[in-house]
Amino acid sequence: MPTAKARACRTASQVTEALDTFGPPYVVKNDGLAAGKGVVVTEDRAVAERHARECGRVVVEEFLDGPEVSLFVLSDGKHALPLLPAQDFKRAHDGDLGPNTGGMGSYAPVPWAPAGLSDEVMGSVVRPTLVEMNRRGARYQGLLYVGLSLTSQGPRVVEFNARFGDPETQVILDRLSTPVGAVLQATDTAGLGAIGSLNWKTGAAVTVVVAAENYPGDPVRGDLVHGLGTANALEGAYVLHAGTAWAPDGGVKANGGRVLNVVGTGADLRQARDRAYEAVSYIELRGSFHRTDIAERAVAQMQD
Repeated sequence: MPTAKARACRTASQVTEALDTFGPPYVVKNDGLAAGKGVVVTEDRAVAERHARECGRVVVEEFLDGPEVSLFVLSDGKHALPLLPAQDFKRAHDGDLGPNTGGMGSYAPVPWAPAGLSDEVMGSVVRPTLVEMNRRGARYQGLLYVGLSLTSQGPRVVEFNARFGDPETQVILDRLSTPVGAVLQATDTAGLGAIGSLNWKTGAAVTVVVAAENYPGDPVRGDLVHGLGTANALEGAYVLHAGTAWAPDGGVKANGGRVLNVVGTGADLRQARDRAYEAVSYIELRGSFHRTDIAERAVAQMQD
């Protein structure tokens, strides 16, 4: 499988040896479930070592150069269909600064992705994985998430997951023209072979996450969210709830780290991005924050 070289470490001496071997930027991952926030990527050796101590068991990896792209694949155990590639933004703040999060925004399609990327990944990653799981008696049926780094040496697997993941799902399903219910039913009943391929809408979608104060640490809960009606009324924009709950007065309050996903759609990425951020501008939540550079580079490349 094309992926980063890695070492599983359980002692401080093993961590030291692995960090020395791979060098900076250091990639240290919690060896266990971490809600998407268990990885540290840093040039600072002390930060990497501290994260390893706090986690106990970690995986130290070589750093993969190149942008990341997400590819979701549906498998019915025999046939597999790729969804639309998307790019998400893991760091909390603009310019890919700050701590890793579960994702602060996403867009699709990815205009700069190499032609034939989905076909290449299906051939080199997805189908071999499904064949091997079948060989082991663990037939895979459901959603396979493939996180990729498009390195100078070609696509490399960053991670697998076994579920839809946000914020990419918000933009991918927005672009899907084939009824999603029919696709999921076919996945469940070994019927993807009859579907053959998926149909996609023209244009683009961009989603921007509105996060609560102190996310991804211990997010502040309970503050009221205002402006939802105005944001939802904008043409080509809508708001999806993630970390919200009903307030006693019937309003909406923050109840998690990533509170809202604000989606903008349009004829191209520029229009979709403009609509998403216009909708975000109407959202009021004390202490909240969002990235202002979601899809910014991709839109700039459209102008070049």
